[in-house]
Amino acid sequence: MKSFDVVVIGGGPGGYIAAIRAAQLGLNTACIDEWKGADGKPALGGTCTNVGCIPSKALLQSSENFEQAGHHFAEHGVKVKGLELDLAQMMKRKDKVVKSNNDGIVYLFKKNKITFFHGRGSLKSSSEVEVGGETLQAKHIVIATGSNPRALPGADFDEKLVLSNTGALAMADVPKRLGVIGAGIIGLEMGSVWRRLGAQVTILEALPTFLGVADEAIAKEAAKVFAKQGLKIETGVKIGKVDRKKTVAVQYTASDSSSKTLECDRLIVSIGRVPNTEGLNAAGVGLKLDPRGFIEVDEDCRTNLPNVWAIGDVVRGPMLAHKAEEEGVVVAERIAGQKPHLDFNTIPSVIYTSPEIAWVGKTEQQLKAEGVEYRAGVFPFSANARARALGDTTGLVKFIADAKTDEILGVQIMGPMAGELIAEAVVAMEFRGSAEDIGMICHAHPSLSEALKDAALGVDKRSLNI
Repeated sequence: MKSFDVVVIGGGPGGYIAAIRAAQLGLNTACIDEWKGADGKPALGGTCTNVGCIPSKALLQSSENFEQAGHHFAEHGVKVKGLELDLAQMMKRKDKVVKSNNDGIVYLFKKNKITFFHGRGSLKSSSEVEVGGETLQAKHIVIATGSNPRALPGADFDEKLVLSNTGALAMADVPKRLGVIGAGIIGLEMGSVWRRLGAQVTILEALPTFLGVADEAIAKEAAKVFAKQGLKIETGVKIGKVDRKKTVAVQYTASDSSSKTLECDRLIVSIGRVPNTEGLNAAGVGLKLDPRGFIEVDEDCRTNLPNVWAIGDVVRGPMLAHKAEEEGVVVAERIAGQKPHLDFNTIPSVIYTSPEIAWVGKTEQQLKAEGVEYRAGVFPFSANARARALGDTTGLVKFIADAKTDEILGVQIMGPMAGELIAEAVVAMEFRGSAEDIGMICHAHPSLSEALKDAALGVDKRSLNI
């Protein structure tokens, strides 16, 4: 029987980062993962690398390039004739990006002397894991098995007509009519990809408001922009029967109580994800799950079993790859006797549409509901010199700060490179910085980051460029 200080079950962002950090701290570490690539070989990286974050961003970039060439290059004096879409090449590039990330993780495992086992890990006890008929002894076990797409009742995924994120990233042709159920991150990103490539996209959302998790001002502006781009979004709908033959027919009740049918060639279902505990033998070893199927953990990611930890999508909190990564680091350091801290309030969220949408901390509606006194500053990218030079002036930056202390409580960005710009806000909030702190810092000119400076100054009605 092989013995390890730490055995990590799952090789996604949470799992492989936990394994790397544990190994860096001198712990004898093993990682178990069952993903296989198209070639049948192990493909480390989990959902994020194989059928999630990485391939979706590759297709978003490729489809954005196609749209720019077809509709916007002429503004810059670049004329394109005979523009053609080579979808097979686009998918080939996407697969190459994925493989590069897979290989990068393999390299990191070798560099850090992490033992890898390919297969599904199952708990035999709180100190034993079985994989491929072999039992591993572990002083500590970290469960990082991730999540699976939630299926719509009566419309299971076949990845041909009814697609999860996996099928949405691997279509061999552009559907003329594409239906999407769910206007969350996956729905908006996948809808954007295929809309740019020529599909007529309709997104159906059950919630009464669009992007309810984002700040109201950002959500309203985003809805206008997406509608102008050609994304048809209906909110407040109730999905009924889904019929599939050669095409898909979605019967639903609209927000005005009228009965409608959406006819589409393919349907992407993105209504959330469910924790993946299949094959883990949770019941057999007494691992406690909550009513929704998530592994119960305390604030330090400890389960009810001694020396068994759980992180990422399989536990409470936002289902974000970077949240899983940070939990992986934190757990490895706690196992090593350190006392790290993770603040969920400073975990950013990003939607990689065009324009990008990013936020961190509290929204204005959340603060109102909590009765917190605040001040807000807003700055539009239309008044930012770099955005004008880029020809991408859609969107705004919004800073929200405590009315008395000026501590930054939340930042929302919609516009070019929002996913990169939000990092400045995260750093400031981690150090409990004030809006004035950002306003006093010299930002390069011309740069998109100046929009953050002006929005921060706007909290005290001191914006310099509007």
